[in-house]
Amino acid sequence: MSISQGLKPNNLVQTIERVSLILDILGQNPQGISVRDLSTKVSLPKGTTHRLLSSLSYLGYVRQDPKTRNYLLGFKLVELGNILLGQLDLRKEAAPFLNDLAERTKETVHMVILDRNEVVYIDKVEVDHNPSGLRMASRIGLRNPAHSSAVGKVLISHLPDEELNQFFRGKGLTKRTENTITDATQLKEHLKIVRAQGYAIDDEENERGIRCVAAPIRNETGQVAAAISITGPAFRVTKKVIQEILKKEVMETALKISQRLGFRERR
Repeated sequence: MSISQGLKPNNLVQTIERVSLILDILGQNPQGISVRDLSTKVSLPKGTTHRLLSSLSYLGYVRQDPKTRNYLLGFKLVELGNILLGQLDLRKEAAPFLNDLAERTKETVHMVILDRNEVVYIDKVEVDHNPSGLRMASRIGLRNPAHSSAVGKVLISHLPDEELNQFFRGKGLTKRTENTITDATQLKEHLKIVRAQGYAIDDEENERGIRCVAAPIRNETGQVAAAISITGPAFRVTKKVIQEILKKEVMETALKISQRLGFRERR
């Protein structure tokens, strides 16, 4: 399965591109944004921006706060998002395994896919009796950089050479914490190790105080389709715990999900 890297087509329709940009900006402003400010961000006249918003509002993709008059994302997107998630057989097949993994480890479990050089969370399981009371900032639908997360490193480590090169020509390696790998040469060498060992560790590279270990999920053809991770506070998810317990747990669960999807290991 070839993972889309968001290459811009030559025949991209300008109106669609503008609508996509508007929706992205609205998503980045959960409190809403005025027509004036939005038109500035999208570099369009206020009148043009207002016409686009009016159409999107009519169709349910955008809504307007009656008090502030600011525009926000509409509930039609929630409906479509839920339909999409419901169509992902991966979530359905993986659910019992993710729940079991979270119960056994007493840590938060995530499942993600790669889309346009970023990881997208498609499932998350938190145990109610988490002893630390810590709640992860992650949520279903959230995007994160691939290079700074364990799940992301697992996914990009299995990209074909051409797609991996496209990744490095993309948005750049943003420094999320002091531990983030931001040197392309160093990251490429690191990804070779990740691919060879079958798992990746996020050693407080994406968020301070949070450590993760992740493994790949393969489809029936053997290609990597997603990744799962065990995530928790660094004081509990120590490097020793990862090596002695969690590494095995996440790899075995990822293999079980892969087999459920039709993957068979070559002898």
